[in-house]
Amino acid sequence: MTRIVLFENIHPSAREVFTAAGFTDIATHAGALSGDELIQAVQGANVLGIRSRTQLTDEVLATMPDLRCVGCFCIGTNQVDLESALMRGVPVFNAPYSNTRSVAELVLAQAILLLRRIPELNVRVHEGFWDKSAEGSYEARGKTLGIIGYGNIGSQVGTLAEAVGMRVIFHDIEAKLPLGNAKATSSLKNLLSNADVVTLHVPGGEGTKNLINREAMLAMKPGAILINASRGTVVDIDALHDALKSGHLAGAALDVFPTEPKGRDEPLDSPLRGMPNVVLTPHIGGSTQESQENIGSEVAEKLVNFLKSGASKGSVNFPEVSAREVVGTARILYVHKNLPGAMGSLSGLLAERGLNIVSQRLQTRGQIGYAITDVDGQVDGAVLEALRAHPMAVRCELITF
Repeated sequence: MTRIVLFENIHPSAREVFTAAGFTDIATHAGALSGDELIQAVQGANVLGIRSRTQLTDEVLATMPDLRCVGCFCIGTNQVDLESALMRGVPVFNAPYSNTRSVAELVLAQAILLLRRIPELNVRVHEGFWDKSAEGSYEARGKTLGIIGYGNIGSQVGTLAEAVGMRVIFHDIEAKLPLGNAKATSSLKNLLSNADVVTLHVPGGEGTKNLINREAMLAMKPGAILINASRGTVVDIDALHDALKSGHLAGAALDVFPTEPKGRDEPLDSPLRGMPNVVLTPHIGGSTQESQENIGSEVAEKLVNFLKSGASKGSVNFPEVSAREVVGTARILYVHKNLPGAMGSLSGLLAERGLNIVSQRLQTRGQIGYAITDVDGQVDGAVLEALRAHPMAVRCELITF
């Protein structure tokens, strides 16, 4: 029986998909675990489902010989050692599109709130002051929104912003087709100097670390607003603090941080806390009921599809092979080293045991190759053991029909 272990309050829609597909051995954990607790909890698991806080390191993956696939029920996959998973023949799936609308709505809402100085005016009313001044408050209509990273979320933000009358410009390292009336800028510096509101939608990693640093902030328009709902390492927090204190920037909204609390009772360690013109949210850009339900079903469906057919389409770390209709009596999923002769050895071993190949699909990625092979004939334990024992084999699984 396939054992599934889910962490971090993954939406019940995922369980519904698994159950409907006949997978009922499902263990759940409300939060993220680490260290020995995590290793103990994942023993015997064939499928893992996590969100952003569970760290699947090489050390953890090494303790899981039965693991077949991982589902990241979120956009990011930085919490998984993807190369280690690949070398163990374990595909990793995520949900790159399901929370797009939720993040986009939050960004637009934050832009409007900061343009109107709502965060600080709200605090003033709670403190007993009734400040009706229009000073420093502006309409979104007619303002320029600068989007850094014009992917799925960035382009959606632009579409929503145009609906409220904003002018949209964007910068991306790749050429992107603009939606609506959005226009690409010639450079990042050009975007920063022209935008009233700058919003970030770029991936994490060394290439974007401190992308918005002290120099970049000085290039922004005086009185501009900065919003980051991408990755916490993209913004130099100390430089942002100084830019806000000096008045060069009028406000900021951050949903992600370089180091985030591990639980709800741990406070955020940031010099931005307590600043009246800063909106701080606990990484909830995609945390709406709609998006979590969509993510739950989307990732679970990818995992079920892999378990039932071997299809790896949509995996972030693995050779992508689409599913096709079964044309034999059994399907062999063969993960192997990407070396000359690997497929020849597979064919030879099957032929020696009287198994006829009726369909075969192969894709490679880096050091790993992945073949889905439909055969006619009886595939018994001895066949699988022979395939797994071959020097080029990384992993071999059988699907019967």
